[in-house]
Amino acid sequence: MIHYLLNNNTPMLAAIGLLVAFTGTCLFLTKLSPYLPKDGGREFAHDGKLSAGKPRGAGIIFILVFTFAALLFAPVSMEMIIYLVLVVAEMLTGYMDDASEKPWGEYKKGLLDLIVAVVLAVTFLHYNSSTIEIATWGLNLTVPPVVFGILTVILVWTSINVTNCADGVDGLSGTLAMITLMTIYIINQIKEIPESFSYLILLFVICILGYLWYNATPSRLMMGDAGSRAMGIFISIAILKTGCPVLYIPVAIVLILDGGLGLLKVFLLRFCKIRILKNIRTPLHDQVRKNMGWSNTQTVFRFAIIQIVVSTAIIYMLL
Repeated sequence: MIHYLLNNNTPMLAAIGLLVAFTGTCLFLTKLSPYLPKDGGREFAHDGKLSAGKPRGAGIIFILVFTFAALLFAPVSMEMIIYLVLVVAEMLTGYMDDASEKPWGEYKKGLLDLIVAVVLAVTFLHYNSSTIEIATWGLNLTVPPVVFGILTVILVWTSINVTNCADGVDGLSGTLAMITLMTIYIINQIKEIPESFSYLILLFVICILGYLWYNATPSRLMMGDAGSRAMGIFISIAILKTGCPVLYIPVAIVLILDGGLGLLKVFLLRFCKIRILKNIRTPLHDQVRKNMGWSNTQTVFRFAIIQIVVSTAIIYMLL
C-alpha cells in the first residue's frame, strides 16, 4: 500500500517517511548506543585518545534505519534492492571490524571492498548503459562495458576508502557526506532524473542528520567503519546514477583530499618506495588540527565551507 501511494505521487507520505527516518535514527541511537562496542582511542591520530570509551559502530543503527525506511517508503526496484543489500553488506563488514578486539588488516578490508565493488559494477551495468555524460561540456561518451566496469570498481573502492579515512573528527565525515549527497540530489533535479533514487538520497541524508545530532563536538558516539564505509559506497552509487560519474571528483573533493592523500602516500611508499608529503600529516584533518592549530569545530566548518563553495560552482555550471 505504501509503495502504491508513493508511485501515485503522494508527497505527504514521502514526507512522513523522512520524519520517520529521522525519528527512528534518534530513538534507536538513544536506546541502543550503550550496547555498541567501545572505542579504544586511535593511537596515531591527533587527540585520538579522547575518543576512548565512547560507543562506536553507530553506523549499524542509522544504516539499518535507512534501509528499513527505504523498503517501507521508497518505490524501490530490484536494482535498488541490490544496492541496499550492498550498502548493508559494507556496513556489516565495517561493524565487524569495529566490534573486533583486534582490528582487521588493511588487505582483508581492501579485498572485501573490492568484492563489493565488483558486484556493484556488474549490477549497474546490468540495469544501465555504459555511456558517461561529461555534463559540464554536454558530451556523451560510450565506454566499452569492460572498461566501464573496471572504472566503476575503482570509483566504488575509492569512495569507500576515502570516506572511511576522513572519519576522524566529530561530525566531519558525516557533514561532508551530507553536502556531497545533497549536491548530487540537486544535480538529479537539474537533469530531471526520476525521483525514486533521489528520494533514497534524502532518506540517507536524514539518517546522517539523526546521527550528527549525537556526534557534534563533543560527540557522544561515533559511526565507526560501519557508518563511514556505508556512506562511501552509497555516495558512489548516487553519483553513478546521475550518469555523470566524473562529477564525483568535484562533488566529493574534500573527502578525496582529506582521506585520499593518506592512501596515496602509503601506497607510493609501500609499493613504489616513493616518499611524498613528508612534512604533511594525513589525513589532512590531523594536519590542520595539530600543525595549524584549528579546533575540531573550525575543521568541520572550514572543510564544509570549501565543499559547499565547490559544489555551488558545479551546480551553477550545470544550470
